[in-house]
Amino acid sequence: MDQQPESSNLAHNSNGGYGRGPQIVSTSDQLEVICGPLLNYRHMSDVNSDVPIWHGSVLIVTKPGQVDPQLHLRCLGPIGDAGGSNGTESGEKSRSFEGEKLYEDPNKAFFRFRIDSPIQPYEARWEYTIPKLHVVGSDEEGRKGTQSFVVPSRIQSMRILFHSCNGFSVGTDMDAWKGPSLWNDVLRMHSSKPFHVMIGGGDQIYNDGVRVDGPLKPWTAVHNPQKRRHYPFNEKMRADCDEYYYQNYVRWYNTEPFSAANGQIAQLNIWDDHDIIDGFGSYTDRFMRCGVFRGIGGVAHKYYLLFQHHIAPAKSTFTTDEPNTMADNKEGTSADPNQLHDTFVMKETQEDPSYIIGPKPGPYVEERSRNIYCQLGARIAFAGIDARTERTRHQINYPETYELFFGRIDKELSANKEIKHLILLLGVPIAYPRLQWLENILSSPIIGPIRFLNKRFGIAGGLFNQFDGQVDLLDDLDDHYAAHQHKHERRELVQSLQKLSKERNVRISILSGDVHLAAIGRFYSNPKLKIPAEQDWRYMPNIISSAITNKPPPQAVADLLARRNKIHHLDHDTDETLLEIFDRDPGVINDEGEKVEGIKSKTRSKNHSTMPSRNYAIIAESHDALDIADGRVGNSSSILPANGNSANGESSEHIDIKNPRRPIHSGEQGAGTNHAASNGLKQTGLGGLYGVDVTLRVEISPQDREGKTDGYGFSIPALEAGAYVQQGVTW
Repeated sequence: MDQQPESSNLAHNSNGGYGRGPQIVSTSDQLEVICGPLLNYRHMSDVNSDVPIWHGSVLIVTKPGQVDPQLHLRCLGPIGDAGGSNGTESGEKSRSFEGEKLYEDPNKAFFRFRIDSPIQPYEARWEYTIPKLHVVGSDEEGRKGTQSFVVPSRIQSMRILFHSCNGFSVGTDMDAWKGPSLWNDVLRMHSSKPFHVMIGGGDQIYNDGVRVDGPLKPWTAVHNPQKRRHYPFNEKMRADCDEYYYQNYVRWYNTEPFSAANGQIAQLNIWDDHDIIDGFGSYTDRFMRCGVFRGIGGVAHKYYLLFQHHIAPAKSTFTTDEPNTMADNKEGTSADPNQLHDTFVMKETQEDPSYIIGPKPGPYVEERSRNIYCQLGARIAFAGIDARTERTRHQINYPETYELFFGRIDKELSANKEIKHLILLLGVPIAYPRLQWLENILSSPIIGPIRFLNKRFGIAGGLFNQFDGQVDLLDDLDDHYAAHQHKHERRELVQSLQKLSKERNVRISILSGDVHLAAIGRFYSNPKLKIPAEQDWRYMPNIISSAITNKPPPQAVADLLARRNKIHHLDHDTDETLLEIFDRDPGVINDEGEKVEGIKSKTRSKNHSTMPSRNYAIIAESHDALDIADGRVGNSSSILPANGNSANGESSEHIDIKNPRRPIHSGEQGAGTNHAASNGLKQTGLGGLYGVDVTLRVEISPQDREGKTDGYGFSIPALEAGAYVQQGVTW
């Protein structure tokens, strides 16, 4: 590196950013990359034209001083094309994209390549190459420098991978769980039938170690709550935390096999608490407003934007040394000259159209929330709620944010009648067993004497957290939509989704993670209304897939949740419960169909609804796109007549729903390992026209470094067009 004469740093410069940067120019003939490339999906444009456009981005983290990196993109032709077409059939030549510098300081630089590709008449493989890429400290330039990804055809919807909780809680024996081994299974599935997008449901990284072996360790050791609340988050602590979060991201995003997936399956992410620190947002307000929480909220947000969204961060983050960063600012954190010294931060001039930006900064992360809407191919749309930036113990999102969110989605669905399914991401489950009785116990006066003994003598040390002295489990319970303080917000959210589903005739399915086990929750119309699920706008499955890497809870916890799997009543017309999808333990039957002995039982006689094993989910359309386009599947009325008959001729009206924990429509019939959707590789047709298949891939053994899984499947029907008439009443 050559050091240039230093000149004064400016709060804003003429190059469209803040600060002058480190004034370093690399003398290497290679592009020295520290982390990446990381591939993101962003949105589709010209969706109603003959040639819609796929938009994405690629991020690399380099040593500082790199000059004008480039990326070359070309179409290789249809997937499986052994000839390796260069794209000349469609007129697509190799194109080059310039790197945009998002951020640079004396140790690192972040470059983004905005890429786009015309969607082909066929499912296409695209190759991107970053010339002269050299991974610092390794010999991986051959594999890392040239990679490929797959884009669906113009008539296909995307094949979706969903994951959450991609890391380990503090104190976990990572070797006992063989690291992120399920990503090996993801890559195997991807090689057999490619994923077009992978949705991260939160906790893509675990940063909790910052309080155990990181810069917050001295603060955590302060036992006096008042001193802890007033502990300064000065520039030194900010810089130390900044380095900790950065290094943790680099370490984790370079860890195989997760790293291999990052460059070839386009990511689409929303964060949750562990992306910041465990329980962030759900502790008491007076404690959350302390300098340390506000400080790490800003630092975590900076690297969340860079690594997970490929966008420039705020120009500065909160410190108690700089009054400008502590003041309320409707546009976010003000500039701090200390942080801009030898640092460059791009000023984004135009937001990506996929974002729905919150109306004002959050209370503890003093930046605006980033909610997402984008189209996932021909007939599926995605919407993700940022349920962390605005969160407090008593609210999840501002009312104004919900208004903007639903206004945007309603506008998009109104403009595009081809969308048949909306996939909604809520990081924390919403159709889930109630645990208010446990909240009441943990918040009751009987805990007081135990807390006193804990403070004086350290008794029951594992029961209380190191932050506010409350019972450690309470922040997790307070996080849940089903927590008593979120009860009204939860009901209004579900009812708004029902209204949207009914008015726009779109099926809504919900993705959630967080709870470290697999389950399928469902909202549905009260059986007394006699509305078949295929025509029920209240039928909304909640696909709960967690964790892909973190260890699961003990079997006793899963069994407790299963025992609390009651038939709950959201309102007079809406019920909810978990589906009993787990018919047997994973791996009990091997690939040859033979029974395997000696596997520890998880599916006990009274628990078929919660699975405490690592897992991920696959969501894909139930019918081949060509069959839909050519009319070979038939029209809606022939698939699903007014009497509720489903694709296989079975009437959902005639399914016994006296026990809604069992199947309530034909797509749920046989749910589990014997369902046609269980392997995640073939389209079943069981969802009817425009329906989708869902697969939960569950780890067989945590001792298997290959991460082999077993599959549990069911199908979700599209929402039938037109009014449903039953007994003279129009619904």
